[in-house]
Amino acid sequence: MDTIVGSLDTCKPESRNVVNDSSSATLGRHLAHRLVEIGVSDVFSVPGDFNLTLLDHLIAEPGLNLIGCCNELNAGYAADGYARSRGVGACVVTFTVGGLSVINAIAGAYSEDLPLICIVGGPNSNDYGTNRILHHTIGLSDFRQELTCFEAVTCYQAVVNNLEDAHEQIDKAISMALSESKPVYINISCNLAATPHPTFRNDPVPFSLSKKSSNKMSLEAAVKATVEFLNKAVKPVLVGGPKMRMAKASNALVELADASGYPLAVMPSAKSLVPEDHPRFIGTYWGAVSSPFCAEIVESADAYLFAGPIFNDYSSVGYSLLIKKEKAIIVQPERVTVANGPTFGCVLMNDFITELAKRVKRNGTAYENYHRIFLTQGKPLKSQPKEPLRVNTMFQHVQKMLSSETAVIAETGDSWFNCQKLKLPRGCGYEFQMQYGSIGWSVGATLGYAQAQPEKRVLAFIGDGSFQVTAQEVSTMIRNEQKSVIFLVNNGGYTIEVEIHDGPYNVIKNWNYAGFVDAIHNGEGKCWTTKSKKDCLCFIEVILHKDDTSKELLEWGSRVSAANSRPPNHD
Repeated sequence: MDTIVGSLDTCKPESRNVVNDSSSATLGRHLAHRLVEIGVSDVFSVPGDFNLTLLDHLIAEPGLNLIGCCNELNAGYAADGYARSRGVGACVVTFTVGGLSVINAIAGAYSEDLPLICIVGGPNSNDYGTNRILHHTIGLSDFRQELTCFEAVTCYQAVVNNLEDAHEQIDKAISMALSESKPVYINISCNLAATPHPTFRNDPVPFSLSKKSSNKMSLEAAVKATVEFLNKAVKPVLVGGPKMRMAKASNALVELADASGYPLAVMPSAKSLVPEDHPRFIGTYWGAVSSPFCAEIVESADAYLFAGPIFNDYSSVGYSLLIKKEKAIIVQPERVTVANGPTFGCVLMNDFITELAKRVKRNGTAYENYHRIFLTQGKPLKSQPKEPLRVNTMFQHVQKMLSSETAVIAETGDSWFNCQKLKLPRGCGYEFQMQYGSIGWSVGATLGYAQAQPEKRVLAFIGDGSFQVTAQEVSTMIRNEQKSVIFLVNNGGYTIEVEIHDGPYNVIKNWNYAGFVDAIHNGEGKCWTTKSKKDCLCFIEVILHKDDTSKELLEWGSRVSAANSRPPNHD
């Protein structure tokens, strides 16, 4: 069979001019309408010849704003940050070269249970099954390579190369993203975006999502077993985990704390999911690096209810948590496990916790113990004149900046631990990527979060090593007139890696970071470096000693290092 090499203009549209007519019932406009309908008003994109016509039709949607990013990875990170704030995010890239670039960000969103619509402009529908070799591919006539990669990091994949089922595929993909709280992949052939079809109505049927419900018998059995278990306990506690977000159960857990009188802690990646000014809140439970006196209360309890936990090597501080299964009730989004006993399926977390709050006996013993042993923590030593800035002094000032009109984004590294110690005012957002921990994530995430909530000012804390991975997206922040404050923590390298395992590879080339941002600012838009102002993007380079780290990082790093260096098992 002859092999035909695809031309570079395979997907070149006859005209780039799209009639901005809200009644044009095309595939592209249907997708755009659906995105707006589910709450997406900004889409992060990088143009490529396979997605140009699609981008035209997205732009034509009145409620949709296209945010051009510097590269696909950052576009994915931005969609991740947007989804954290808005509840769902979207990005658009081109086939294979764009798709395989964005996939790292999509994997991160998958690990963090974020609904994200990843849209790829794909090959012309006529090229499928023709044995043609196209550009932007790895040189094979089978176009499945990108799809195969995305199958592992998305909950649904739609390859739209036929108009007959395009409507159904797009709606199914969006439904799956929202119902499963995971990313989905939609590949749209480049010649179909501008094509009308009878299934694309000028006034489409409103998008709706079937509501999940608990199995009543299973719910009743789970609640009954849990009430019996908790009411026998002397000093039970509650711990919120990150999966409360996807289960939309944060309010229910607070109501349970109110009803039960139990102390309420959160795992590190659940920070901000419950209000920290709650009268029963005792801080972050993170094993040996917990908030003061929090671990002592949690680990000495004779019963603990974990709502939506993730126990990995990072959240467990190298698997060193002093938690026993026989004392634990583990509540996941759709199942409940009581101690070492039965697991109850088809039980929604929100339903379960709401019903539990109605029946559990009030018991304030554990909180009284916490109140009895709690001591106010001391302040850092006063800085001497001309003494270099210390990280603990810096975060004292950061604390004073926080309000309901701010949000904190912490990059992988010592910022995790320093930001965990911040006391969040009610309404202050907080995000970090603990499960996936991809360095550089925070730059794109800051862009996306700020775009989703322009009324909030994002305070981002980014290490110098992480910043070098994704730095160029600061230009997109300036272009879109965002007002975030970026604290560039310059301590000379990958400090978090140093504390796990040191070596010369953890030292990086120092940049003139403030000068770099000045260069990309280039007199266009509003931006200040070094000095903070209210009405523009602010970039503050904070130069610290390379060994100026939180005590929590030192402890955490040594325990994770020990977990990583375990010798092989010998049978």
